[in-house]
Amino acid sequence: MGSFKGHVVPGSLFLLVGVWHVWCSLVRYVSNPKSFRVRVWNPVPGFKYLELYVVAIGAFIDLCIELLYSTHLKFFVNGVLNPSHMNDFEHSGMLLMFFLFGLVSLLSEKTRYLVLPEGALCLVATSAFCAEYLLFYFHSTSHKGLEGYYHLLLVLLVALCILSTLAGVLLPTSFPADLTSAIALTLQGLWFYQTAFTLYGPMMPDGCQLKNDHITCRSVASEVRGELLANFQLFALLLGVLVAVALSYVFVESKYGHYEVSSLQVVQVQDGVDKS
Repeated sequence: MGSFKGHVVPGSLFLLVGVWHVWCSLVRYVSNPKSFRVRVWNPVPGFKYLELYVVAIGAFIDLCIELLYSTHLKFFVNGVLNPSHMNDFEHSGMLLMFFLFGLVSLLSEKTRYLVLPEGALCLVATSAFCAEYLLFYFHSTSHKGLEGYYHLLLVLLVALCILSTLAGVLLPTSFPADLTSAIALTLQGLWFYQTAFTLYGPMMPDGCQLKNDHITCRSVASEVRGELLANFQLFALLLGVLVAVALSYVFVESKYGHYEVSSLQVVQVQDGVDKS
């Protein structure tokens, strides 16, 4: 069983990185569409590697919480892994992959000992999302009923992250692949938030309740109504993100979208010089 903080913390990381990726993808494409390349991370003005530090340090801190604090260092019972903390071990494995992605990216960018092309870094990110997908799909914690449905929708968003990031490897100049990856990250962060507020916060559907660490609904109709509400919430988040991206594109186009005009003016001036 999860918790409110257990969903908000990773949701905040995914949301921050996702929104930053959306903005950078739009700016890079609008500024110069011809030289656009897919990026698995984006530099921050004034602190170039801030995103990678946020990913690596955030994942490492969450990893320590799951592996050291939540387990109270009771890793083994009678010579086998402590069955009461399998959930923490699984989360630790997923977080380890994101920590490794941040660490490998930093080593690749800041040192000469592990220089990797952008496509390789995309594959490392894809492997981290695959670990997340496998965790939530084959979770030792039995997610059933309404809770299981929210996690099923989360699995679909993680799958979108996998496919869009992998598309960046196969199509390194594709703006749609880069933007879709950023949108998928943003949606995943928002869905973590939505799950926290719905299952562990004030937005619990009528007829359902959190009791003894389990979500129970008093009838099948209540559970179905909760699942339909989840569908509506995901649709609303998707629509909101797409509208925000469209408005951001309009703003970015008005501020940075003068590349084609400038290029045309340069060509016209050059033609005039040649003719004279």
